[in-house]
Amino acid sequence: MPKRRGSGLLLALLAFAQFISAIDYNIVYVALPEIGRTLGFDTHSLQWVVSAYAVAYGGFLLLGGRMADLLGRRRMFSTALVLYGLASLAGGLATNPGVLIAARAVQGLGGALLLPATLSLINTSFDEGAERNRALAVWGGAGAVGLALGSLLGGVLTNYLGWESVFYVNVPLALGAAAVTLKAVAPDAPRERGRSFDMTGALSATVGFTALVFGVVQGSEAGWSSAQVLTALLTGLALVGVFLGVEARTAHPLMPLRLLRNRNLVAAMGVTFIFMGTFGAQYYFFTVYLQNVHHYSAMATGLAFLPSALTGMAGTKASEKLLGRVGTRTTLVTGLLLGAAGMAVLALTLSPTGSYVALLPGVILLSLGQGLAWTAMFAAAGTGVDAAHQGIASAMASTSQQIGSAVGLAVLIAVASHGTHATDGPALVPGLRTAGYTAAALTLLGVAIALTLRRSGSTRTAARGDTATDTTAPAVRS
Repeated sequence: MPKRRGSGLLLALLAFAQFISAIDYNIVYVALPEIGRTLGFDTHSLQWVVSAYAVAYGGFLLLGGRMADLLGRRRMFSTALVLYGLASLAGGLATNPGVLIAARAVQGLGGALLLPATLSLINTSFDEGAERNRALAVWGGAGAVGLALGSLLGGVLTNYLGWESVFYVNVPLALGAAAVTLKAVAPDAPRERGRSFDMTGALSATVGFTALVFGVVQGSEAGWSSAQVLTALLTGLALVGVFLGVEARTAHPLMPLRLLRNRNLVAAMGVTFIFMGTFGAQYYFFTVYLQNVHHYSAMATGLAFLPSALTGMAGTKASEKLLGRVGTRTTLVTGLLLGAAGMAVLALTLSPTGSYVALLPGVILLSLGQGLAWTAMFAAAGTGVDAAHQGIASAMASTSQQIGSAVGLAVLIAVASHGTHATDGPALVPGLRTAGYTAAALTLLGVAIALTLRRSGSTRTAARGDTATDTTAPAVRS
């Protein structure tokens, strides 16, 4: 198929948006110790520099996805970038913990609006199959480059310009991308008449998922039996129940429940949950190992992440080729198995006195698997879904991803800290090793879920709307 005019600029912009988001992920991790010392965070509250972003991101994704479908993908994409840039500016100007945490929450809101709009633009602008797989691989590869530069920039900027600069760097990037949107993305079509916004569903989903993520994040610190954690979890579950009840009855749902008949989307949601709870947690534990056990500086930690991110970028490129040759299911299972093996090998090589070189085989296996699985996960999530629902389908997979990240990190931190109160030094190693083995074992659950994906032939049939499958057009269209 000939390349559509302007598709190169559009793909570059969408990849750049992922690049910005990925930079921020690692750049903040590396700067955390300096942020804590400068602004007066205590040990327990410092986690909220990361968690405030995660809570807002996870809570608002469904709303962001539906807003992209109803209000326009270009409109939400540019709004999200502006919001992200302004929140980054506020974060850099923060002079106390409360302001910084609030700025991070607004960044999370921007991310929750940005990701569904980005994936929806990919899935509606590039045809399902080789063209879309290539677009997803470029998008995923940009994320891997962002992770690499995020770690390195975090070290350089924190060392030479202070922690504030890790927020300021996002401002020109995000606002510049918002300006390019006017040229690169086609104007939104007029809003379809007769489609109302499900405000009850939006409120119950947003508050419910926000409460759930808050409860999970806070559980490892406040204790799972504490009043605030139990209240948050029970409130979240109750509101999610209300949300599902509302969606089953309303004529214009925020999340059409018929989408759950799409086997690929449901499987992708399960895999993204496991993926972020295992693969995603490795950034945290690797940083703890390098800085708290071997006392790496911020700069050295940033450099140590480079092989991981560059190998992940190679994995996303390889994923594009594998998706065309062996299909989504085989590509995804291969990536998950490689990643599980990498986690086990990395855990085995963690040592109070070991060298960085000894870690590289595990790091490379883990990162290669991560790159393969990342592209395949989102290829699966968009397969067989009507264009009018691509935003909410992307948000469904991304919500699973964010909740999985919070749950997985909380579980693995509990595993790593079991039997020790140490926060520094060689005493951390046994717990970190156990957490690595646990993550590898949990990844195998993701493999089992991935095996339920339809084979490539069935997927193409579903995309054409063949009524013989459960991913038919009537099952996903309103």
